[in-house]
Amino acid sequence: MNILTFEDHQAPAEGEAGVLVLDNTVDPRSVSLAGVRRIDLNFPKFTDGRAYSQAYLLRRRLGFAGEIRATGDVLIDQLVQMARSGFTTAVLRQGLKADAAQRQFDRFKGFYQGDAAHPAPHFADADAAVA
Repeated sequence: MNILTFEDHQAPAEGEAGVLVLDNTVDPRSVSLAGVRRIDLNFPKFTDGRAYSQAYLLRRRLGFAGEIRATGDVLIDQLVQMARSGFTTAVLRQGLKADAAQRQFDRFKGFYQGDAAHPAPHFADADAAVA
């Protein structure tokens, strides 16, 4: 996952081609993804998880292969779940340092269940490696 500090992130210009900013109330299935290379999903508060569902829908059900960027109240302890939900980039909340983010990923080396990034469960990957 690509981690950006608040200062490093540039919000897209109004109507910027190829970039779509989705509000939390928008169903991703209701918008056209033609020509879209980046989708910004917002976390207005760290307790608002609707963007996780939007990212998962975009990745797994709609097959969106471009960048999905988390913006807003993004905390370091959310990054692993964001990556598992389909986000490729996260913009940390103002005041947080990007170098601390890698420690969060180092704590969790793998998962048994599949996710948006790796749909096959751990046991299926292990069975394929043996075969």
